[in-house]
Amino acid sequence: MDRATPNLPARDLTVTSRFYADLGFVEGYRDDSWMILARGDAVLEFFSHPDVDPATSSFSCCLRLDDAGAFLEVCRAAGLPETTSGWPRVHPLVLEASGLRIGALVDPDGTLLRVIENPE
Repeated sequence: MDRATPNLPARDLTVTSRFYADLGFVEGYRDDSWMILARGDAVLEFFSHPDVDPATSSFSCCLRLDDAGAFLEVCRAAGLPETTSGWPRVHPLVLEASGLRIGALVDPDGTLLRVIENPE
């Protein structure tokens, strides 16, 4: 199976691992500068970037999920606020002109993860 995985920054790999563990991700690999997390078939890779500024970060990726709404509920249950500023935070699913339902997660390092529900 062909696939691609996003490479995202982490100011502190331990903090990032804990944050994503609360959202159901499990470490599959980790060393001093690299970490791979998975939640089912969704895989995120993180590199050490202690100088990333969450306020100005332009890192992003898409999570395409069969049940995006359930994932965002997990995020809210983990205590992430649904707001339009600050980080971490979530945005609810909205039906876009494309016909896709899209929400978002912004992690503690300011990385935007667009949460896109797979069409049926």
